Amino acid sequence: MKIYFDFPLILTLLVFLSGIIFLIDRLFFAAKRKQKGKNDPWYVDYAVSFFPVLLIILLIRSFLIQPYRVPSGSLEPTILPGDFILVNQFAYGLRLPVINTKIWPIGEPKEGDIALFRYPVDLSTILVKRVIGVPGDHIVYQNKQLTINGKLAKQEGNGTSIDAEDNGAVDRIYEKLPNGMRHEIFVRSNFYSSDDFDIKVPPGVYFMMGDNRDKSNDSRYWGFVPEENLIGKAMVIWMSWDKEKNMVRFKRIGKSLY
Repeated sequence: MKIYFDFPLILTLLVFLSGIIFLIDRLFFAAKRKQKGKNDPWYVDYAVSFFPVLLIILLIRSFLIQPYRVPSGSLEPTILPGDFILVNQFAYGLRLPVINTKIWPIGEPKEGDIALFRYPVDLSTILVKRVIGVPGDHIVYQNKQLTINGKLAKQEGNGTSIDAEDNGAVDRIYEKLPNGMRHEIFVRSNFYSSDDFDIKVPPGVYFMMGDNRDKSNDSRYWGFVPEENLIGKAMVIWMSWDKEKNMVRFKRIGKSLY
């Protein structure tokens, strides 16, 4: 059982504390105080006011939808730095908050999903990447091309662009995964890297990669993501902020993620 000291933990503790204060007061003190004509203490007022609100937030955030701000450009051009996304919390099963234990299996990650998960190297850090390999898959990455279970992920050029994070020139390419999912990636044809690999994904773990292939810190460098680290599946961009221009990217709002 893993406990993460982060926002879910703080929110859970606040719900528990306010709920206990509310319950004890109503069972043992409220009636006597009312008979004496006394007002509720300030901490009871706060507990009564905030408990239902905090409980609703906890339930929504833990079991339905979680917001997440994307800090880096590892998933460009699909997701840009400063995009705010909504994550389906139950896509990969319902989990208890804080301890992250699955209580109801609903679905599993599929090839091409954009998944939110806890960074295996530092569980307090949340990352978002694309699922490239599921348990049992044989994955080869060579000369900037993916092969999954012996099938090449076909690529089609789509011109050039500029990386929003470092202003570097990139090639835009449509990549079609063997399961038929088609999405754009960034590659730098003049950028040499020694990250070619040939692996088989073990049971219970997943292989993640960014769409910004030459500028993504992903499973190529720190390994697989255990199933227990999964949080949910990205659904839509609900807000996007360009910090360089200090403005909202209105055209990105409402963009579906796949």
